[in-house]
Amino acid sequence: MFEAEFWVAVAFVIFIGVLGYFRAHKLLLKSIDDRRERIKAEFDEARRLKAEAEALLATYRRKQQEAEHEAQAIVAGARTEAERLAAEAEAKIEEFVVRRTKMAENKIAQAEAQALADVRSAAAEVAVAAAKTILTRTVKDKVADNLLAKGIEDFKGKLN
Repeated sequence: MFEAEFWVAVAFVIFIGVLGYFRAHKLLLKSIDDRRERIKAEFDEARRLKAEAEALLATYRRKQQEAEHEAQAIVAGARTEAERLAAEAEAKIEEFVVRRTKMAENKIAQAEAQALADVRSAAAEVAVAAAKTILTRTVKDKVADNLLAKGIEDFKGKLN
C-alpha cells in the first residue's frame, strides 16, 4: 500500500514531533547561544589582548627610539670629550717639549760656563806656574820669595 518513502516521511514527522515535545529545539538553540556568547567573549578578549599588544609594541618602539637618541647623544658627548682630551694632551706635550728644551738649553749654558771657568782656571794655573818659574830663576833670596808669594796670591785672586 504505502511505499517506503512515505513511511520514511511519516517517521521523520514523528521524530520532529518528539523532538518538539521534549523541547529539543530550545536546548539546541540554548547550546548555540551559549557557544555564540563564548565565541563572542573570546573574540572580545582577543581584541583586548591585541590592543594591549599594540600599545605595548608602541611603547617599546618609543623606548627604542629614545634609547637610540640617548646612545647617539652619548657617542657625540664621548667624541667631544675625546677631542678635548686629545687637544689637552697635545698642549701638555707641547708644554713638556718646551720645558725640556729650555732645561736642555740651561744645562748647555751651564756646561759652557763651567768649561769656560775650567779653561780660565787651567790658564791661570799655567800662567802662575810659568811666572813662578821665571821669577825663581831671575829673583833670588828672601825678597824674591816674598815678592813671588805675594804676586802669586794677587794673580790667583784676579783670575778666579
